[in-house]
Amino acid sequence: MSFDLPNFTADEMVALTREHSFFSWSAQGAVVPIPMSHAKGVYFWDANGKRYFDLNSQLMCVNIGHGDQRVIDAIKAQADELVYAGPSMATRVRAELGRELAEVTPDGLDKFFFVLGGAEANENAIKMARAVTGRQKILTRYRAYHGATSGAITLTGDHRRWANEPGIPGVVRMFDPYKYRSPLYHEGDSDAVFARRCLDQVEEILMYEGPHTVAAIFIETVTGTNGIIIPPDGYLQGLREICDKHGILLVCDEVMAGLGRTGAWFASDHWGVKPDIITMAKGLTSAYMPLGAVAINGRVAEYFDKNVFYGGLTYSAHPMCLAAAVANLRVLKEDDLVGNSARMGKVMGELMAELMAEHPSVGDVRNIGLFGAIELVKNRETKEPMGPYLGTSPEMAKLGGFLKEKGIYAFTWRNLLHTNPPLSVTEAELREVFAIINEALAITDGFVTR
Repeated sequence: MSFDLPNFTADEMVALTREHSFFSWSAQGAVVPIPMSHAKGVYFWDANGKRYFDLNSQLMCVNIGHGDQRVIDAIKAQADELVYAGPSMATRVRAELGRELAEVTPDGLDKFFFVLGGAEANENAIKMARAVTGRQKILTRYRAYHGATSGAITLTGDHRRWANEPGIPGVVRMFDPYKYRSPLYHEGDSDAVFARRCLDQVEEILMYEGPHTVAAIFIETVTGTNGIIIPPDGYLQGLREICDKHGILLVCDEVMAGLGRTGAWFASDHWGVKPDIITMAKGLTSAYMPLGAVAINGRVAEYFDKNVFYGGLTYSAHPMCLAAAVANLRVLKEDDLVGNSARMGKVMGELMAELMAEHPSVGDVRNIGLFGAIELVKNRETKEPMGPYLGTSPEMAKLGGFLKEKGIYAFTWRNLLHTNPPLSVTEAELREVFAIINEALAITDGFVTR
């Protein structure tokens, strides 16, 4: 038996979707979705045939690019072999993925709990950290985003947690090593000096909280949606030392930053630091199927050899999702997309620096690999943001509207324009899209105050 697919017009797609679907992070009456029809490489098309350059890899997740036939074929083959097995089963693809993933995670983090996404990975990391240490408190950061489920949204530091409070108990916050806006950074400071000040602040917070009560320091290795905040050299190494000193677990959320996005397999690799737990999702399958994972080291794994882990879900280690991950990892390796991220990241950094030199509305540019952001301001001296902390502004809306009109799908919010293309992007494609961004920034330049 076969089923005919309906042939909706673009307007019908939007109308029916708005009528029957409930959208995330939105007032439902304000939702105007793009009627996306198909995608390939760094591009997708709407149902009217308009092409968009996917500057945000959808939600920073389509790492290998759209429509890779190797992953599609692997999903199809897995459907023929075995569609579903319960989470207590051993399967060929589960064995295969464990081996493949252990080859790219930091040494010692070679056991994995498979879930369906980043928020679930973080929820389970919380449970593991508290169980292993026998402690309750979790130290996290104000500009963090860790997901929308109960525990993950409490760990989230930005305003999205407010509507979900009080949340889970025991979460304590610290500030990000945000060089551009941190009062701890003084012009001319070296990375070592700035990192030391940030770490001293962490130690002070721990002194007030009682380090013996803290289960984990839980961070995005590189802060994602809240600004692509890249830690100064010495910061992550210092957190590792603090955690070791006090018996605290270091948990790195690499849901966005992992799997090649920063030009390394995991962002922690840049600083030679081994977390106790890494959470991942998004780039694990490049979003071809939903999958997340919690990678744990020997200390965590050994605890649960004798103690029950009170967590689980029906779709843990779902064969279809695992098959997508295996194929995705192989594409990342075969096409050297982690290396391409590093190479194209250098190109993107140069292009961003050129924008900053030309446009007074560009206050700062930051990238590590193909994980980047342009921070827009009304005044470089005062650093007044082009958009408020809570959402957007007419200026940023005009910028986003111009880019959309020109066929660029971009993530713009607050005063940030994110630059997170698929890792398969070429130099020619990057230069083409940055030429349009260069044109678009004339809009924000018009709102600069001298």
